[in-house]
Amino acid sequence: MTQEIHGTVADGFEAVREEFAAFVSGERPDYEGQVCAYVHGRRVVDLWAGHDAGAGSLYGVYSSTKGAAHLVVALLVQDGTLELDRKVTYYWPEFSAEGKGALTLCDLLAHRAGVVGLDAGFSAQELADDRVLAERLADQRPFWRPGTAFGYHALVIGALTGEVVRRATGRSLQEVYEERIRVPYGLDFFLGLPEALESRYRPVQPMIPTATQQALLDSTPTGPHTLSSIAFNQHVPDAGDLVDYANSRAVRAKGPASAGGVAAARGLAGMYAAAISEVDGRPPLLKPDTVAEVGQIHSTGYDLVARAHKSYGLGFQATADSWHPFLGAGAFGHSGAGGSQAFADPRSGLAYGYTRRRMAFPGGAAPENERLVRAVHSAALAS
Repeated sequence: MTQEIHGTVADGFEAVREEFAAFVSGERPDYEGQVCAYVHGRRVVDLWAGHDAGAGSLYGVYSSTKGAAHLVVALLVQDGTLELDRKVTYYWPEFSAEGKGALTLCDLLAHRAGVVGLDAGFSAQELADDRVLAERLADQRPFWRPGTAFGYHALVIGALTGEVVRRATGRSLQEVYEERIRVPYGLDFFLGLPEALESRYRPVQPMIPTATQQALLDSTPTGPHTLSSIAFNQHVPDAGDLVDYANSRAVRAKGPASAGGVAAARGLAGMYAAAISEVDGRPPLLKPDTVAEVGQIHSTGYDLVARAHKSYGLGFQATADSWHPFLGAGAFGHSGAGGSQAFADPRSGLAYGYTRRRMAFPGGAAPENERLVRAVHSAALAS
């Protein structure tokens, strides 16, 4: 049975609805997801599909959370509260242990610190608490000489940058986000989901790979003590997997800033729209110079954790280089392990958000994003 597509698109964006409908028709009958986009601060796409799903349904968005975390950092840099060229130890002296003392905030944001996890790993309880992660990581010997290479700090980058925010402001990154970004714009994108909103959360469903997809997964095994395993805490037998992580109430309640966010597509897209455009009479959160700084590529090449070519700005993925080369230079955002994606393309004024309930193959930035983003971008350029 073909699923119904709900929601609206602005004139000129009908092709996005058609692309979404075409994709959904080929998915499993239980598919559930949302797509939303803004152009120059105006919502032009707002679609969803799935039994009992709605525009306000909330999903675990994994590393798309990093976009919210590092928008906070960008605002504090813009304010002058943080300085990119300062050593991390200027804000957080304990971080100097084990040869990390020369690392700058800029290098930390660009995944160059080398502290992607712990030799001993984290418990599931520890993964929910950024303060605990930061305290334990301060003493960790880096896995490469800081600043000389880069690798994805998948589950810890938000704790590391969040500790810098806490030391500089006296408040948690989550508190600053709530006060300066989420509440003023009424965003359905939470770094700490109130218990009163739990009924809107749609638990993550595990990936169901085809036989071909499973064969591909089986052909690329990862040893228990590789950088990838350490970065994703896979060397700890009892810590659970990524599905368990997002479906943990402790994670949702505390909103760890690397991957613990909960959002609707409206919240993802709305946040990036607010970052670069006037929305409802409010000026953009980021000034043009700040937008250019966070979107500029600071690390590019071979990612030691992902074992593939990657590019990062300041806490954000360089979206055009990492995912969609047809976007404008300086596009910035972040994908998530479940298949979510969100970004801003300052040159076209496009802000995009996508969520899905069941984890996608092969994971971050589910393949359907290529089709949807291309359709949205083409319509935005023509509008």
